[in-house]
Amino acid sequence: MKTIMTVDDSSTVRQMAGLVLRGAGYQVIEAVDGVDALSKLTGQELNLILTDLNMPNMDGIELTRRVRMLPNYKFVPVVLLTTETQPEKKQQGKAAGATAWIVKPFQPDQLLAVVKKVIT
Repeated sequence: MKTIMTVDDSSTVRQMAGLVLRGAGYQVIEAVDGVDALSKLTGQELNLILTDLNMPNMDGIELTRRVRMLPNYKFVPVVLLTTETQPEKKQQGKAAGATAWIVKPFQPDQLLAVVKKVIT
C-alpha cells in the first residue's frame, strides 16, 4: 500500500484530502505543519508528501527544502497545495524541490489525478 503524508494547518483540508486518498486505497499520515511533518518522518516509507504552502511554524516551501536534505526522503515527490497563484511563489516552490502544484480549492478527482501522476 502506498503511503501519503498530508500536511495542512486546516483540519478540514486534512480530513477532505484524507477521505479522498483513503477512499482510493492509500494509507495517510497527517501533520498540522512543517515542524510536525518533519517530526513524523521517522524512517517509514513515504510515497508522496502533500503539503499546504502557507502554515504557521514552518511553511510548505521550507518543509520541501528540509525534506530534500534528508537522504531517505530526498526523492519523495512533494506536491504543494495552495491558494497562491503568483508565478514567483511557484518558482520558490520549484526551487525548493516541489514536484507539482495544486491550487485550492481542488476537486477530489483532480487531487487523485495528480497523485497518480507523481506516484509511480
